[in-house]
Amino acid sequence: MSTELRNPNDTIDNLAIGKIIEVDGSHIIAELEPKLSELSRVYAGETYPIGQFGSIVKIHFGRRLIFAFVGRLRMKAEYEAERGIASQASRDERVVEADLFGEGEWIFESSKWNLKFERGVATYPLPQQTVYLTPKTELRFIYGQRDRIVVELGEHVGSGGTPCYAELNELLGKHTAILGSTGSGKSGTVAAVIHGILERGAAAHYEKWQPRIIILDPHNEYATAFENNHMRFSTDEGTLTLPYWLLNFQETLSLVIGKTEFVATSQSNIVKLALLNARNAAASSLNIDATKITVDSPIPYSLDKLKEEVNTQRPPGRDKKEQEPFNSVINKLEALQRDTRMNFMLTPWDNSSDDFASVLSQFVGPGKPLRIVDLSGVPNEVAGICSAVIARTLFNLKIWQTTEERENDPILLVCEEAHRYVPNRGEAQYEAAQEAVRRVAKEGRKYGLGLFLVSQRPSEVEATVLSQCNSWIVLRITNDADREHVRSILPDSMAGLTKMLSGLRRQEAIFVGQAAMIPSRIMVRNLEPNQLPRSHDIDFDAGWQNDPMTPEQLKVIAGRWRYQQR
Repeated sequence: MSTELRNPNDTIDNLAIGKIIEVDGSHIIAELEPKLSELSRVYAGETYPIGQFGSIVKIHFGRRLIFAFVGRLRMKAEYEAERGIASQASRDERVVEADLFGEGEWIFESSKWNLKFERGVATYPLPQQTVYLTPKTELRFIYGQRDRIVVELGEHVGSGGTPCYAELNELLGKHTAILGSTGSGKSGTVAAVIHGILERGAAAHYEKWQPRIIILDPHNEYATAFENNHMRFSTDEGTLTLPYWLLNFQETLSLVIGKTEFVATSQSNIVKLALLNARNAAASSLNIDATKITVDSPIPYSLDKLKEEVNTQRPPGRDKKEQEPFNSVINKLEALQRDTRMNFMLTPWDNSSDDFASVLSQFVGPGKPLRIVDLSGVPNEVAGICSAVIARTLFNLKIWQTTEERENDPILLVCEEAHRYVPNRGEAQYEAAQEAVRRVAKEGRKYGLGLFLVSQRPSEVEATVLSQCNSWIVLRITNDADREHVRSILPDSMAGLTKMLSGLRRQEAIFVGQAAMIPSRIMVRNLEPNQLPRSHDIDFDAGWQNDPMTPEQLKVIAGRWRYQQR
């Protein structure tokens, strides 16, 4: 019978591989047929490996089909010994373990068969039911027939080249983590996802398609991947503006006092009162009602006025102990003003203009759909504050928009090297960033602010933030602690997939979560060289075929080094 005309509800004897011997919640164990001499079957010209990690098997339960991911293949004697059973199994008897993840039913409608598939399991199989390999024609139907808004990520491994799609609104609106060790293809995966988003408009034949995507790029690697679709903001080129008055009180405190020092209550109060008075003074000159602003309101103010307000609070007399908190604040402000690396943040206000809208326009205003914030030139001691200001500013923008404005203006924030900004430990310099990104992770989806967390060290990313992601694209991870951390955040039925993470090929990933129709092992789509982020891997073989640097060349580099300019 033709595979195209057959009733898909009928079982395929040639794809039967064994019978269930144990059902433990969503985990099943099946004993392979003793007559299986080879761990593969052939059906309709396709070869099906048996027990392949991450492959899909199914069980027929009446008209229902129950699908499971294979997680383990081992000898039956080993399985029985683990349970304390005196084994009588022969040395070639094997069992396969799998986790149930979904079910479906074939329905004949409109002169064709359609598979109605659903995530989750309501019908559980019974011992002695037969386990079957899933035909590739059926896999292609599950993977490829999409009736929702999707972007293409790559193709499913072992499915004959069937494209893998991610549901756009689930991928962006409910946050996604992209995790993988160095060299696993992590940055290329981020680029592939963003290219898929940018191409969505043409694929769907939209008249207008204007995504709003902001990438925090700590290594200046993404600009080359989106040559005609991005605007780049960099401290090196003077195109990034994050004025000091945009900082809220806590961020200002981190900048002026420094979280690595002991911050006395009196010192915090000095800055708080001075900051509020400086903002009030500026508000009056800008025709802003000073009675309605707070210490956190983004009102431009003069640094000279801030220092004046600090000095106004000084107690009379020359007691050094009493004067020290005031001297410390003034000295830190003056040191920051002298630091040319801080020009992007500490350029003095001109005492007349209100540039708030133009500052916001850098990230969400008219222009290219992709905004790349190059943080590679930002001093390390303020990198956390910068990322915090951007994340918090975007979040506050969404809060103060109307419901209609939010619906017309969703934003995606991509946090590369997320372990730097939201570390799983109390690094003082990133405290502000932790709080800002944590709030985006917890509440951003309500306001149309999506989050991509990208990291090579998931065990070092704050667990609270990572657990807010509802979709995961996990590439090769070689570190045991990282794999264990990933296992702890995945749904219980998917935790077994982490066993294969260390053996994945470059660009190969496990895609699970709400954006995936079913948990999948995928190959991320290939991109042209000009679509890939700039690699920082140095070719020693090629490099050492050149002459060493001359004194003149070194002199040029020394000048860049001294002036902190590239």
